[in-house]
Amino acid sequence: MRHILTSVVLVVLLFPSLALGETVKFEDLVERGEVYYKKFTDIPFSGTVTGNPQGKLKNGIKDGPWVSYYDNGQLESKGTYKNDKKEGPWVEYHDNGQLWEKGTYKDGKKEGPWVWYYENGQLEYKGTYKNGKEEGLWNIYWKNGQLESKGNYKDGKKEGPWVYYHENGKLFSKGTYKDGKSEGPWVSYHDNGQLWSKGTYKDGKKEGPWVDYYKDGTVDYGWTGTFKDGEKVK
Repeated sequence: MRHILTSVVLVVLLFPSLALGETVKFEDLVERGEVYYKKFTDIPFSGTVTGNPQGKLKNGIKDGPWVSYYDNGQLESKGTYKNDKKEGPWVEYHDNGQLWEKGTYKDGKKEGPWVWYYENGQLEYKGTYKNGKEEGLWNIYWKNGQLESKGNYKDGKKEGPWVYYHENGKLFSKGTYKDGKSEGPWVSYHDNGQLWSKGTYKDGKKEGPWVDYYKDGTVDYGWTGTFKDGEKVK
């Protein structure tokens, strides 16, 4: 019995936050090498953290639910950590209370469907992550609700056909990507519908004949000509 009591006393003395389930304010912690300590101690803190942000620490690292707030009191973010990495559903908000982004983490990386919104509530981005990288179809919108661009990602890089639009809804440009670089024929238009530029890319650089136009339809000779490896040669 005496041995058990002695062990308990040692735990309390050496690891008080573990033994007592201590609660501290975030402002009373210091971070050293991504590990949190109570001020004026050399023992990583375990217990509940209050204030802003607030959550749980285990051996000095975030483990469990965490929330943070803006200075105006609005909720900023909410989610869970596992061994200091974001895990499971996470949400973040603009300082006006409007949802900003929502999705899921796995081992600290974005995974599955994610969405982002503007401060006015309009959808901004919509797409999917795989192992922390963009994958599959993505849609991006202007603040007024018009589609800004859409296309596919593969392993975090744009792949295949992509199309872009002006804020007024008119077609801006369209073409194809290969391994994240423009490849093959591309065409672009001014916001009045007038052809802007037309030509071919190779490995992300202009290659061969290109022609550019001003908004009034006249040729822009400064950007019109023949290109090789991205440089105008004639």
